[in-house]
Amino acid sequence: MTAPLMSLTWTDHVTGRQGFLVVDRLVRGVSSGGLRMREGCTLDEVTGLARGMTMKEALHYSPEGRYIPLGGAKGGIDCDPRDPAAYEVLVRYLRAMKPYVEGLWTTGEDLGLTQDLVDRAAAEAGLVSSIQAVYPLLDDEAAARRRLADAFAVEVDGIGLDELVGGCGVAESALAALDRAGVPYPGTRVAVQGLGTMGGATARFLARAGLTVVAVADVKGTIANPAGLDVEALLVARDAYGTVDRAVLRPGDLELPGDAWLSAEAEVLVPAAVSYAIDAADQGRITARWIVEAANMPVRPEAEELLAARGVTVLPDVVVNSGTNAWWWWTLFGDIGPDADEAFAHTRRSMRVLVEQMLARAETDGTTPRAAAHAIVADRLPVIAERFGWYR
Repeated sequence: MTAPLMSLTWTDHVTGRQGFLVVDRLVRGVSSGGLRMREGCTLDEVTGLARGMTMKEALHYSPEGRYIPLGGAKGGIDCDPRDPAAYEVLVRYLRAMKPYVEGLWTTGEDLGLTQDLVDRAAAEAGLVSSIQAVYPLLDDEAAARRRLADAFAVEVDGIGLDELVGGCGVAESALAALDRAGVPYPGTRVAVQGLGTMGGATARFLARAGLTVVAVADVKGTIANPAGLDVEALLVARDAYGTVDRAVLRPGDLELPGDAWLSAEAEVLVPAAVSYAIDAADQGRITARWIVEAANMPVRPEAEELLAARGVTVLPDVVVNSGTNAWWWWTLFGDIGPDADEAFAHTRRSMRVLVEQMLARAETDGTTPRAAAHAIVADRLPVIAERFGWYR
């Protein structure tokens, strides 16, 4: 594996907290990748995430599309987002990274940060936008920015479209795998770790497709009900960090330890919170047939190897959770308009094609879905480089 194009470590002069920026690859001089904030975030973590962004971008390359995939990058700050000092740390980080955000790194919300918060901090740091580096690539910047702003203003059942498209993509990935295996949706059980933006939307779309969500986990523990949880009630009762107010639980809902979601009696497991959530020891507790990686890097490599040996299929993050990033660019470049139905239809269609390609390649090559996704990326990167030039 080649080294990233650029790797930076920043130390906050006020708190001593560290932040990181890794640019894995540039395409047309620009890279894309969110900014996360969590206690314990490391340079190695951000490096892996940046490489994943290179893959996500390449996987969505379409020669006919207006959206031209960018390179991959990622930012990270080692700080608890609930810390009273966190916002000011975020602002100082963005001030320090201003030349990169202006010139080569487009960023946005990720674990621990909402887009509203990133936008507010970016403005305070003197930035035009957290994605301004891509503006020179647009045919009509004013129209494109208006289109994206209009899309961010769209709400569906009280939840912003930007918070829903990623989960729509994760859910469609799971449904595509079920369809390929001939498994009906009714009676198929799901357990979700994390009820934030990605996990909450995934739970909603899977429940509406007819699957039964039997367990969800947040920082307080796992909420479970073998007969099925009221997903909509839980979504309404969560706070900005995805923590559910237990006052809304029904008599049949159980409160279990935080890691109980791992061993839930479910066919589909959706880790949608932190990285490295499933290690070699944890995987032995899993009875699910599919693990759908809504979070970035939730399954450690050694755990995935053991799961594969047991016949458990891991649908990898680089495919499954790539819908949010792609939606930004589909909208900004003009492949779709600021409309929820259009966004969901395009996301579902694109994700289903990707998952089908990945699973077919895995079957043909006799490999895991992750190895198949990597092989598809390896095929596409030279094509992108041939068209736009090599920057890595």
